[in-house]
Amino acid sequence: PHKFAGMLDSRSDNFPRCLPSWLPMQKFYILIGLLLGAAQALAHAPPAAPALYITTESSARASTLSGGKVSGSGTDKVREIMARSRIAYHIDLFPWKRAYTSALERANGCVYSASRTPEREHLFHWIGPLGEAEWVMLARADRGYQFKTLEDARGLRIGTYHGDARENYLRARGFQVDSANSDQANPRKLLLKRIDLWAGSLSSANFIIEQNGWSGAIVPVLSFNKVQLYLACNKGVDDKQVARMNAALEAMERDGTSRRIERKYARVVKAGPAPRRAEDRARSPTR
Repeated sequence: PHKFAGMLDSRSDNFPRCLPSWLPMQKFYILIGLLLGAAQALAHAPPAAPALYITTESSARASTLSGGKVSGSGTDKVREIMARSRIAYHIDLFPWKRAYTSALERANGCVYSASRTPEREHLFHWIGPLGEAEWVMLARADRGYQFKTLEDARGLRIGTYHGDARENYLRARGFQVDSANSDQANPRKLLLKRIDLWAGSLSSANFIIEQNGWSGAIVPVLSFNKVQLYLACNKGVDDKQVARMNAALEAMERDGTSRRIERKYARVVKAGPAPRRAEDRARSPTR
């Protein structure tokens, strides 16, 4: 009954007159067919992959919150990986336990900088390495510890933070750990004599020590492991996306982008003598 219905009916005498004069009937039908085909293809196309939800923790130089934006050497590498891979993403900064759990539970979740340990190997897709961390024991300088192996720390209270790989490593080996909600709490606990040792990353610990003026008070006394750090993505993230991200990072290594990012955030930090390296041969396979 609509007054224009006849204009769209090919049986109507008005049908040809509704077309532009420059569009012949044959081309009109071809155009309609192409439009219908495109519409059908779009209707059956797989949905676009969701944006990756990437989480991280506050960690000196690697990931910090500045002006409401997450930045740092690890963060800049992750952003460059995403740009080269043409993958949409969002980054949030949380305490480590929450950041890690988010990547475990969300199908589109990723977390950095995650230590790649045997216990975690099967839980994630791994993009990296983004860097390396040296695990050290730190103590008050006045204690005068002379450790040769990790076993020398047995029986002492070791400060760690909740959900961290170092905490898991030490717990699994029967050491006495005192867990904090953030790594920044451990040097204060150390100075207040609430713990005997602080298990930290050498680079991050040195930065915290320097920033707070504790260089003469807290010193590394033992290096007990080295691990590589990765962007760890939930197993639900598409394999092709994972391959694109690893390819992007490899290209960044080849063209010098990764080195330029590292130099941008590099600082010479002095925090007492170099730590003695453990002679303990029973090290993590991640070394």
